[in-house]
Amino acid sequence: MRYSKVRVEALGYELAPNVVSSLSLEERLAPVYRALALKPGQLEAFTGIRERRWWDPGFRLSEGAARAGLKALEASAVKPSDLGLLAYAGVCREGFEPATACAVADRIGVGGAVEVLDVSNACLGVLNGMVLAADRIELGRTRAALVVSCESARDIVELALARMLERPALEEFSASLATLTGGSGAAAVLLSDGSFGPGGHRLLGGAVRAAPEHHRLCRWGVEPAPDAVPAHAQMREVMVTDPVAVLKNGVALGRQTWNDLLRELAWTPEGVDRVVCHQVGKAHQDEILKALGIPPEKDFTTFEHLGNIGTVSLPLTLALAAERGHVEPGHKAALLGIGSGLNCLMLGLEW
Repeated sequence: MRYSKVRVEALGYELAPNVVSSLSLEERLAPVYRALALKPGQLEAFTGIRERRWWDPGFRLSEGAARAGLKALEASAVKPSDLGLLAYAGVCREGFEPATACAVADRIGVGGAVEVLDVSNACLGVLNGMVLAADRIELGRTRAALVVSCESARDIVELALARMLERPALEEFSASLATLTGGSGAAAVLLSDGSFGPGGHRLLGGAVRAAPEHHRLCRWGVEPAPDAVPAHAQMREVMVTDPVAVLKNGVALGRQTWNDLLRELAWTPEGVDRVVCHQVGKAHQDEILKALGIPPEKDFTTFEHLGNIGTVSLPLTLALAAERGHVEPGHKAALLGIGSGLNCLMLGLEW
């Protein structure tokens, strides 16, 4: 895919207020660690994540997304009435219907002749939303679009802790390890056709690949509880991940998509100034950079202190990288997204 008219006008984000250390989670898992002969510090050692952030109990996803969206709008000349699309792209949503985007739109003051919808594709949601917005802008259907997301890991981590304490087995610990990396936060990406004044960053295009044969490697949803009679009588929320298989197959898919991106944008690996990856953890980051031949100094990470915030991780990390001068004007920046499914989407920006 290639774009000639699309700009990333502004980014916005909201950090959750409660810092939760990996050591504090391990303290709660002390009986499990004793049963499995694990030493404290293993969670950080396995993942590289020292801490993550959570929202207060009962915090509304639409509120976090709206706060991030308003920050993006306030940093630009775009008004809510200019938007032709508002897409909410989080894995976490406030209900099956209506779209969580409707509550965000109401909070921001968006209405009338505008598309308001949810986009869902595991951790790629925001990047997919950016592509939906970019397609509409390139076709001239809209001048501006806002993609927002808010993720909350508190509840699913609490459930995982309870299950591990109930069943202190190595299989349960391994399957829940990825869940324990979960953080919370919100992010927004405002895109336009560049007609709102100077500034913005060119979205040049991207590449996409899928390997759906791996769709059961990482699952988060509601399933019948074991031994429930009838099966629908008792449901439970679960997240199960095979981290080794996800890493192996995700890196292979990422390598193929990276080559597609370079070819599509006529870039060379050496000519890419900066990359921003989805934030999973240290092992994933090290392996993907090694596989793509990207020097670590071109990357910027936030997983150490924010954990894995799902769809929010990549755009929030990009915003922080720009704030701290890691991504500068003139840089060619690649956004590297790999999500459960397995799906991969990579985008190229001229900052």
